[in-house]
Amino acid sequence: MLLLVFVLQTFCCSAQYTDSSGYAVAVHDSAAPVIKWNEQRKRFFPYKSYLFPAALVAYGIVSLHTDALQDVNETVKQEIFTEHNPRKTTLDNYLQYSPAVAVYALNLAGVHGVHRFCDRTMIYALSTVITSVAVQSGKRISAETRPDGTSLGFPSGHTATAFAAAEFLRREYTNVSPWYGIGGYAAAVVTGYLRIQNNKHWMGDVVAGAGVGILSTKLAYWVYPAIKRKLFKDKEVTTIVMPMYRDGAFGLGLSHQF
Repeated sequence: MLLLVFVLQTFCCSAQYTDSSGYAVAVHDSAAPVIKWNEQRKRFFPYKSYLFPAALVAYGIVSLHTDALQDVNETVKQEIFTEHNPRKTTLDNYLQYSPAVAVYALNLAGVHGVHRFCDRTMIYALSTVITSVAVQSGKRISAETRPDGTSLGFPSGHTATAFAAAEFLRREYTNVSPWYGIGGYAAAVVTGYLRIQNNKHWMGDVVAGAGVGILSTKLAYWVYPAIKRKLFKDKEVTTIVMPMYRDGAFGLGLSHQF
């Protein structure tokens, strides 16, 4: 399954699309189009696309206080962890970032997405900040105990990071091939599964983490055009220094386009 995830994320360097004549045309190695941010109109909030990830978050919250859903958590733990007693793995620590890494790997391979390097990096940085703040806030507010007895389990940060990266990959390459997004989401699902297998999270934690990650990236894509118009006024930016927040710690992120 992991091999499938890798293949889905990295193949199609010679991707194709169908032109108006119906013939398949290869995607050439060309730079991403320059987006005229100042020419874009203000957009209404696309609330319909947020309903599904919001429902995932709602499920996780309800699972904290509902006996029926807590029984589901126990049943899933019994099926995945208790009965099979699987060997713990650290793969989830790395797999959570794989969809985001794939975005930059594909670009290096000549398969260009929707945004140029600096714009996509700023969007991903913004998504990371939103994800981290939401996850850390949720952990402190809920104070939920993990299945292994440790604290601060809700929502799953690994899963949130993985699904935020998966949505990032999907948004950047959906016009090239839907398989990139499918591969990214497959990696995110495996990450969530491994968190349960490692006895670090309940199913409700994982489901809520998935919703948080998707929502964070969607918000980043919706907010970024306004930030771009106000701060950069359509100037080409090659170096970015942005504040970062992860796991309760603040820092700075540096990005430079060569």
